[in-house]
Amino acid sequence: MIRYIRRAAGFCLLLLVALLANAARVQLFEADELNSNSANRRTTIDRYDEPRGNILVGEESVTGSEDTGQQLAFERTYRHGPLYAPVTGYASQTYGTTLLENAEDGILSGTDPILAPLPLWGDITRSRQPGGDVVTTIDGSMQRAAYEGLDGRRGAVAALDPTTGRILALVSSPSYDPEVLSGTGSSVTDAWARLNRAPSQPMLNRAIRQTYPPGSAFKIVTAAAALDARVVTDPDADTDTPSPYVLPGTSTVLPNEARGCEKASLAEAIRVSCNTVLAHLGVEVGLEGMLDAVERFGFNDNDLKIPSRVARSNFDSDMSDDQLAQSSIGQFDTSATPLQMAMVASAVANGGELMRPRLVDRVTTDDGDTVRQQGNDSYHRAMNPATAQQLQRMMVDVVDDGTGANAAIDGVTVGGKTGTAQHGVDNSGIPYAWFISWAQAPDSGRPAVAVAVVVEDAAADRADISGGGNAAPIARAVMEAALEGRG
Repeated sequence: MIRYIRRAAGFCLLLLVALLANAARVQLFEADELNSNSANRRTTIDRYDEPRGNILVGEESVTGSEDTGQQLAFERTYRHGPLYAPVTGYASQTYGTTLLENAEDGILSGTDPILAPLPLWGDITRSRQPGGDVVTTIDGSMQRAAYEGLDGRRGAVAALDPTTGRILALVSSPSYDPEVLSGTGSSVTDAWARLNRAPSQPMLNRAIRQTYPPGSAFKIVTAAAALDARVVTDPDADTDTPSPYVLPGTSTVLPNEARGCEKASLAEAIRVSCNTVLAHLGVEVGLEGMLDAVERFGFNDNDLKIPSRVARSNFDSDMSDDQLAQSSIGQFDTSATPLQMAMVASAVANGGELMRPRLVDRVTTDDGDTVRQQGNDSYHRAMNPATAQQLQRMMVDVVDDGTGANAAIDGVTVGGKTGTAQHGVDNSGIPYAWFISWAQAPDSGRPAVAVAVVVEDAAADRADISGGGNAAPIARAVMEAALEGRG
């Protein structure tokens, strides 16, 4: 009898060892797969069981968390939601996360190992830390100036600190309140459907995810290419550009809205915005030279992140000369995000050195201890310093005595370039109004800000000055806010 009891006990012990071994196997090798299984609701419940970390603008938190008392306890809240939606994105229990809420989700949700007190702490304890905070580079007064300047019109503003790459303003209009998507239920799904049906596309981040033909604002890039390639050695000397200018290999005449463009110098062509001169110079630089130049400014980069993904700004790599001529004045298939065009202005203002744009200054624990500090990083040498100095003078002339007069600020050095980008079948659409600019206070050794503004639904004619009329005042307001902040 005792023998049979011993056998049964041994068999039970064997089963217990097998059970423990299987439990260890699951915990060590299958835990991640089970956690990520969509049928495992415990992961979702755990995710919303604690408040999410916050996104900060300066010292102010522009996000929060509210305990709803439901199974998915904490829902995301937003202060000034429409103002900062292009920065924060949304964190929704139904639709997931976007923009900074997505790019920094590990910090905000408390799952990033960098928040743990010791290495491998989370793996050993199977726990997570309280959500950390993300401190942005955004300047609240500049963000508001841009938002109020657009005043609900379709368009976008991007502003950078040229010497650091810090993104100081990032606005898309019209906007939306991300808080309406935070929870679950019919109100959230109804809001989602309404926002996605809206013809104005309020959830489209026009500042970094939408590309536009940059029109005449792109002429700054072509001018840089011509000067760097020594196609132009004296920007004040006459060029050999005929007027009218017939696109190479075609019978199509390229028109000018400005007068006096025949054989105009590069400086004069920038001041009054001659299509013919810059188109002709683009062809003389050649496709290979233009590609080299535009890529130094950030065009054709598929991997730019701030840390949210930025749409690729395009300059075709295979074109005929007539297409190259049109591309060199920001038409044909050339397209750019507002952030990209702010980078163009930034490179000029910073002596040709283009800093990598970034939206995050630092991330901290919930107690405020910094665990990651973002440094300044050079992105490209966009042009020679001498070229940048020449372009600075030309852009100042645009504001002082050209099409960008509406951006002038008393006592401040302001450089700019207007642009009107035609689009639609046979250019039948209302032109997009562009203005790119930079400003430097007289008592400062470095530029304060570089700005790009695009207004989609500008009441503009096809004269290049429309960018100065619709977009330049918005840029001026943003630059004024930047200069006040420096004061």
